[in-house]
Amino acid sequence: MPHRKTSSGEAAISERGAYVSRGGAKLKFALDRLGLDLAGRVCADFGCSTGGFTDCMLQEGAARVYAVDTGYGMLAWTLRQDGRVVVMERTNAMHVELPEPVDVVTADVAWTRQRHIVPSALRRVRPGGLILSLFKPQYESGREHVRRGRLDPARFEEVLEATLAGLAAEGLPVAEVVRLPHERKSKNPEAFLLVRPADCAPPATPGSEAPPRTRS
Repeated sequence: MPHRKTSSGEAAISERGAYVSRGGAKLKFALDRLGLDLAGRVCADFGCSTGGFTDCMLQEGAARVYAVDTGYGMLAWTLRQDGRVVVMERTNAMHVELPEPVDVVTADVAWTRQRHIVPSALRRVRPGGLILSLFKPQYESGREHVRRGRLDPARFEEVLEATLAGLAAEGLPVAEVVRLPHERKSKNPEAFLLVRPADCAPPATPGSEAPPRTRS
């Protein structure tokens, strides 16, 4: 099925504000755009880093969050002390084994293409759950198009559409693409990809890949 696009319009992402990092405000923007309710959900945050996504999910009522990252000591102290957070440091999201299937997986994993991280998330989420993966074009484009970590903004749509098509071809359609307001011109544009397991081909063994859908 074709992916849907939603326009970010004139909306803006709040600064760090109520979250331990600006990532929380980004996720909140996407949740509001999509009308998603996380109350009582069991979630996993792949590439949690400081914990912006984790913080946001807790504030949205998540019952539990598995905070997964290859690094160590980065997660904010306030989140470490929260009984709803299960800290899984020095753990690669591509190979993580969670104690239970989860309702929601968020992902912000550097240097990893969507075609790799989406299938990994799919294997950990319940059939009726969802995946929200942050699309960063510099990790999806050839190195020749990236300079000092930045992709030519004119190529953003091309790279996004190629990523969506690649995911779809592998049986992982993206239901929605939420484009984040591009407020910092020194940074790359970003978008959240919403994937619903119910739309996807059955998860394959590790090593397979999956497809996306859009909201703008």
